Amino acid sequence: MLRSALSSLTLRGRAFAAAGVTAIACAVVFGQAALTRVGVLVLALPLIAALVVARRRHDPVVSRTVWPRLLRAGESARIDLSISSERRRADGPLLVEDTLPYALGSRPRFVLQGLGQHWERTVTYPVRSDIRGRFAVGPLVVRITDPFGLVERRRQIGGTAELVVTPRVLPLPAIPLSGGWQGAGEHRPQAFASGSAEDVSVREYRRGDDLRRVHWRSSARTGELMVRLEEQPWEAHATVVIDNRTHAHRGQGPASSFESAVVAAASVIVHLEKHGYAVQLATANGAEAEGAEQSLRKLAVLGLTARPQLDTAWSGDQARGGVVVAVLGAHIAGDTTSLQRIRHDAGAALAVVLDVEQWSATRTSAGPAAAATPLLAIGWRGVGIGPRDRLDGAWRDLGRAPSRGGVGR
Repeated sequence: MLRSALSSLTLRGRAFAAAGVTAIACAVVFGQAALTRVGVLVLALPLIAALVVARRRHDPVVSRTVWPRLLRAGESARIDLSISSERRRADGPLLVEDTLPYALGSRPRFVLQGLGQHWERTVTYPVRSDIRGRFAVGPLVVRITDPFGLVERRRQIGGTAELVVTPRVLPLPAIPLSGGWQGAGEHRPQAFASGSAEDVSVREYRRGDDLRRVHWRSSARTGELMVRLEEQPWEAHATVVIDNRTHAHRGQGPASSFESAVVAAASVIVHLEKHGYAVQLATANGAEAEGAEQSLRKLAVLGLTARPQLDTAWSGDQARGGVVVAVLGAHIAGDTTSLQRIRHDAGAALAVVLDVEQWSATRTSAGPAAAATPLLAIGWRGVGIGPRDRLDGAWRDLGRAPSRGGVGR
């Protein structure tokens, strides 16, 4: 316990201890008894404070709420900390500090004063991240000091909470999409408005139902209003593919072509989901996630892979007839076969191709149009994009781009 107490001395406490030892040594050398007493007093003060602080037991209960747990890069989240204690003795002031990763900002500190018996305090602070990722918030660090500032002890209490920051999402304009059965707006899946009693199913009328869906023949037979249930047995579906192979990208960190690809893929996922598509995410390693939220969670932590070729095992039944939007990097020898298979299975195949050489300081680019040429040659609708090009403009151009070449449905 003594070693632990001594290790908790602050700079002021160590200075007091050094001054006390020096005073005692001088008293012995010069034979000054009064100086000895002063030295013992100065030395004893930090030691006594260290022992007192070491015996103090602060075990507050901490609960942490992160709202929301899932947010996009550039947005802010709120952390609510509830700290309470069931001690029957009043506690002195506490300095608490929450542990945050560097990406979420500086560590927030709070001084809790006026703590009586059975106290509870709630503090709130914001966090913000401009980069994607999964971050752990916590644990809470409680700093216990003596009134003279000679000793400081730190204790970690409570657990951690998870905060997921998904990539930035850029708004995209509506473009005409074919495939995926039906899409958005006038292409959104609709209920049929006509049919016979033999090819529809019905249910009882509920308040708010469209009267145009009333099936009068069934209503006359049952004596109650009945409405049609003839929904299409399929839903619009789309697959967003992102090429996350190391050799397909250039640059490092937030300014790399891979991070631009992640932003583009996230933007397309949100756009398609907003327009009625059931979205799945595929990477170079194959199918990764179903649904927009799970896809964004996967993109939040997606990294580069050393895989040499694109895995297209997800194509076929999952992609047949659907819309496929690929966000690709550099075209690698051997990719043509994989991309031809995806194009063959898809109802519509669109590609945003990054001119990754523009993200490299040592290579010369042939231009975004040249980057998309290999895709156009095998029947994709493709558009190239560089680091200074706007994604919404490229997406609009993609809607106007015709497919060329020979491989298609």
